[in-house]
Amino acid sequence: MAATVASSIQIAAARPCISSSHRIVKAGAAILGANSRSVSWTKLTSACNISSLEPFRCSFSSSPVKFNEVVTKAMSESSENKPVSGLPINLKGKRAFIAGVADDNGYGWAIAKSLAAAGAEILVGTWVPALNIFETSLRRGKFDESRVLPDGSLMEITKVYPIDAVFDNPDDVPEDIKTNKRYAGSSNWTVQEVAESVKQDFGSIDILVHSLANGPEVTKPLLETSRNGYLAALSASSYSYVSLLKHFVPLMNPEVSNNVSCRYGGGMSSAKAALESDTRVLAFEAGRKHKIRVNTISAGPLRSRAAKAIGFIDTMIEYSMANAPLQKELSADEVGNTAAFLVSPLASAITGAIIYVDNGLNAMGVGVDSPIFKDLNIPSDKH
Repeated sequence: MAATVASSIQIAAARPCISSSHRIVKAGAAILGANSRSVSWTKLTSACNISSLEPFRCSFSSSPVKFNEVVTKAMSESSENKPVSGLPINLKGKRAFIAGVADDNGYGWAIAKSLAAAGAEILVGTWVPALNIFETSLRRGKFDESRVLPDGSLMEITKVYPIDAVFDNPDDVPEDIKTNKRYAGSSNWTVQEVAESVKQDFGSIDILVHSLANGPEVTKPLLETSRNGYLAALSASSYSYVSLLKHFVPLMNPEVSNNVSCRYGGGMSSAKAALESDTRVLAFEAGRKHKIRVNTISAGPLRSRAAKAIGFIDTMIEYSMANAPLQKELSADEVGNTAAFLVSPLASAITGAIIYVDNGLNAMGVGVDSPIFKDLNIPSDKH
């Protein structure tokens, strides 16, 4: 999203070699259309006026709009030995750990699907209080429709690990969390313990994805955010990635790490700015020491379960559709497919990059719905 609001995802992966093997995964695209209606343009304010209108405090309902969904296709086993045309994404034999998957409608889930479609084995880390609901829904088939891959098979999650990335090791966990009933029945969920569990279970991983964030005061403007709220956002949303990479690096075959994060209030914008800076520093350090690439996806607004908690996600989406160069609603799959590319051998020279997946909104210095543009004939999709 633009300067006020944005999302990002961080990805780490070992530096891959491009193989000449013909047993590779085919990447392709399927374009799916949805019925469209006109967007309610009058609800949106221009970027130059937004600060004086208490932005994102009104309740807006967004209209369904036309969008394209791009899906990564993986070659099925039956066609594995057939000649492959085009430029494929091959993640077969790779193992990915994705921290921050708690349902089937967020960026973490979409990344897991794209990596699975390209052949990767999927491990996920789920926030401890959400673990029971997530595993129960997965077991009972509530996510089966969302698990369908382009070849018709279902995405398999090899193992789900409980995780709370706010705590590096057991000594960091305060007594009130240890005795909290939401954590009862779960163990080994600090970052250090999760890394140790993954090492014990699988030995190594190739891809690490950080797709989590939290800010207890996310609905507050920065000027009204307390010190505790600000530091909590930085801890959960920024340092959590540093900690993950620190503890998972010993497990990683030299390759890639990615991050996805979102900027809102309550110090979250500061946390995500820190993530982008950390991406560059970690790219150098992890690249020189471990031959690991580090990149961040800065994604546009998505109507996910977590985003709904901030209260103005519909406004953000409508603003994006009104002002971005590409006037369509962002699909989580588009972020997932970008992650699949970044962790693949096709991106072997890309590290320390902030990749915007937001329909181009980041390129706009001012909203095109601003009154100063009212006499210009700017093309727009209002059908």
